Amino acid sequence: MQQKIIILDFGSQTTQLIGRRVREMDTFCEILPYNKFPHDDPSVIGVILSGSPYSVYDPEAFKVDLSHIRGRLPILGICYGAQYMSYTNGGNVEPAGSREYGRANLTFIEHGNGLFKGFTANSQVWMSHGDTITALPQGWRAIASTEDVTYAAYQADNEPSWGVQFHPEVFHSMQGTQLLKNFVVDICGSRQDWSSASFVESTVQELRDQLGRDRVILGLSGGVDSSVCAVLLNRAIGDRLTCIFVDHGMLRKNEFRDVMHDYECLGLNVIGVDASDKFLGDLAGVTDPEQKRKIIGRDFIEVFNAEARKITDAKWLAQGTIYPDRIESLNITGKVIKSHHNVGGLPKEMNLRLCEPLKWLFKDEVRRVGRQLGMPDHLITRHPFPGPGLAVRILGDITREKVRILQDADDIYIRALRNYKVNILGKEVRLYDQIWQAGTILLSDVRSVGVMGDERTYEHPVALRAVTSTDAMTADWAHLPYDLLAQVSSDIINKVKGVNRVCYDISSKPPSTIEWE
Repeated sequence: MQQKIIILDFGSQTTQLIGRRVREMDTFCEILPYNKFPHDDPSVIGVILSGSPYSVYDPEAFKVDLSHIRGRLPILGICYGAQYMSYTNGGNVEPAGSREYGRANLTFIEHGNGLFKGFTANSQVWMSHGDTITALPQGWRAIASTEDVTYAAYQADNEPSWGVQFHPEVFHSMQGTQLLKNFVVDICGSRQDWSSASFVESTVQELRDQLGRDRVILGLSGGVDSSVCAVLLNRAIGDRLTCIFVDHGMLRKNEFRDVMHDYECLGLNVIGVDASDKFLGDLAGVTDPEQKRKIIGRDFIEVFNAEARKITDAKWLAQGTIYPDRIESLNITGKVIKSHHNVGGLPKEMNLRLCEPLKWLFKDEVRRVGRQLGMPDHLITRHPFPGPGLAVRILGDITREKVRILQDADDIYIRALRNYKVNILGKEVRLYDQIWQAGTILLSDVRSVGVMGDERTYEHPVALRAVTSTDAMTADWAHLPYDLLAQVSSDIINKVKGVNRVCYDISSKPPSTIEWE
């Protein structure tokens, strides 16, 4: 039986980062809503309670009865999770005099506590909270403090429950990963046997059990996620998988042709559908980003259903949905950040049931699974590309001419990144492979004045975007070399009719998203 850690999500922005840290310890985990603990799952070996945007005494705060978990499984409360356990057991939580945000250093009250095994004196941690624990429940004891926080960490006397006021999952908690490892491996007893190989083995069997002899249709996008999903399904059910690759008219330059060739080489059964007229027609005049995504999601399903009617025994629609797609589409507070065509645009009357074998994986985990499956490197290393394609990189309404302009500009940019070499630890590597995601944005509703030859021009500006990240939950702008930016700018302006200005986006996520729409 595969062991798992359950992370109960109370709405923190770093909940997914907790999950990533646990996965890095070769331990499977699931992030579930705070009130959806799987009480009948014998594979759970421990529970982590996340932070939250609320105060524990807020009437709208997320509350749940933990009595069925406490004492039976090890629990680690982080920030709000720590406050919640204390508050609901008779402790006091009060507003701090001022928001405690930033670096702090631990002082250990109880030396030798297993949660802090391997820690150095004055270990740096990261605080981010507006409330503080002012008294612990009876039978609970402090095990660490900081200069400003008396109960920076605590443990219950008669049950395996711990709480930490700081965030061990973030980079600035210097030994935070060690703390999580102490909890997951030493306290919970993880065997650390979850890997890409074990994922492939278990998922292939699960797919066979789930799908039986049914035929499956998979919507391919050309990206890493759907491609890995296709190869995984192909291994599980073989020729009962029919893939549909839809050209919605907003792919990268020559992408439809190139990706179809890649899929043929992988031995996949792929139907290519040119539906660009339908998509572009339905998007005509639409400028609202959410409406664009909804239209594209709807049209995808309509195309799939049209193809499904030709395959009379098709019962499943498979998608390469991964975990960040689901998180960004709807978080625990119920607030939509953005709709994802795999998640937010599915009509109720869809005829096919959904199969999403990658839905718990982060992007780097998907890539490791692809390598485990023996896929070619050029497919696995492709940058993420939005499902709606260039529709969300054209600010304003969409026309074929605007798509052509953006395709040409983006092709110049991406080729330059692929061809530019940098030295990393004495080894020459492609700059493209050091970047999480890059793309070009067309400001189609903006006209920029310029001079070409002796004539004044009024054409479109484009913005270049490149970010570094590990999972897209947070990202920093990539510090591209000036000579590369200069060359790309010159090539785009000189070679792409309709563009006379190139900008570079230096925004990080948060507060900005990676895509502009």
